[in-house]
Amino acid sequence: MKKKALVIIDIQNDITKNYKDVISTINKAIDWAVVQDIHVIYIRHENLSAGTRTFKPDTNGANLVSDLKIVSENIFTKYKGNALSCEAFSDYISKHEISEFYIAGADATACVKSTCYNLRKENYNVHVLADCITSYDKRKIDEMLHYYQSKGCDTICLDQLLIKTFSEMQAFLL
Repeated sequence: MKKKALVIIDIQNDITKNYKDVISTINKAIDWAVVQDIHVIYIRHENLSAGTRTFKPDTNGANLVSDLKIVSENIFTKYKGNALSCEAFSDYISKHEISEFYIAGADATACVKSTCYNLRKENYNVHVLADCITSYDKRKIDEMLHYYQSKGCDTICLDQLLIKTFSEMQAFLL
């Protein structure tokens, strides 16, 4: 398995309904990762704060959405925005020597943002799949793509990534 991972963040029942706009593209990204022999990792958020109503442990809202393709048992739960705050996820990265990440999921202005920032801070290579992220406020997606780029992340649409992958395979075979 390659030292790369596709990380799908917080595509859970309590996330914005806007996830439906990107779920088919996320599922295609999962298919791409499987074919490319890349780790597929799912990150779930659980909210332990008193007085909150969403992402509560042991509720349907905290479950991954039913239309998300699940191809691995690499499902990690975080309690803060940054996926690296999950010790089991960080241990998995270390154990498998993963150094390059493709990011999909929600919310682009919160958990995706925090995870990308902290992965870059740790000098990992980060590619945000621009058409595989969403937000409660979709008007902020373009702003967030600029933010990710300013922090050293690459932003790419899945179709561009598929073309790039195909081109690399062709060059390898020639």
